[in-house]
Amino acid sequence: MRDIGVEPIEPGLESPLDAAVTQRDRGTLAMVQQALARGDALLAFQPIVRADGQGIAFFEGLIRILDETGRVIPARDFMGAVEDTDIGRQIDCAALHFGLEALRNNPGLRLSINMSARSVGYPRWMQILRTCLRDHPMVVERLILEITESSVMIMPEIVAIFMEDLQDKGITFALDDFGAGYTAFRHFKTFYFDILKIDGQFTRNISEDADNQVLSEALIGLARHFDMLVVSESVETAEEAQWLAAAGVDCLQGYYYGAPSMKLPDVDTNQIVRSA
Repeated sequence: MRDIGVEPIEPGLESPLDAAVTQRDRGTLAMVQQALARGDALLAFQPIVRADGQGIAFFEGLIRILDETGRVIPARDFMGAVEDTDIGRQIDCAALHFGLEALRNNPGLRLSINMSARSVGYPRWMQILRTCLRDHPMVVERLILEITESSVMIMPEIVAIFMEDLQDKGITFALDDFGAGYTAFRHFKTFYFDILKIDGQFTRNISEDADNQVLSEALIGLARHFDMLVVSESVETAEEAQWLAAAGVDCLQGYYYGAPSMKLPDVDTNQIVRSA
């Protein structure tokens, strides 16, 4: 009988699929690098609203780049390819720079900015932050740094020391996308995050989905035990918002309340976020 199976790949050679992925990632890296060199990066701002109906608690600044045609490219389309590279650290630097600039220009603003744990030891990122701490200490007190659960687990001990140092200076920390990664619960006693952001997968159809209800209640209870403010991400319907508010979530974020916008509205954020 004729063998019609797939030919084995020689050791050291990529499969056609792997080669295509590698080529795509190289193209993404080049696009992002060229955009940064042109200065074509900016923040989009999405509101995080109080679940008690008392207005906006803070905004999240989401990094965007512009390709050579001027098209806006969201982070989800390039961060996977650049996260582990020096370009990923440059993206974090740009996000922090623009975020601190927005805080300086808007005294009533409270803003969260995403960062990777890999940027903790990146000299330029630390210089941007330290310079603002020295020159504008009151501005930095309105800064929230968001670190994803998966990123934290890369170097938990270093992140814990980094957080402790900066929390003493008034910076707030949020654990982003919680539930999407593999955080060991024992680390909660070490990190002392101020905010826990529940991953959007647990929000979808939560008013009808019993599994998401049980899981979200468990995550809310965990956050409460460690005195963290709770934000639910990816809220898209009134039913989801109502269920989450009744369950005890402090803040809600998602397209139901507003898509990320390049223009920051005039706002005096109604703060319920504590600074350690």
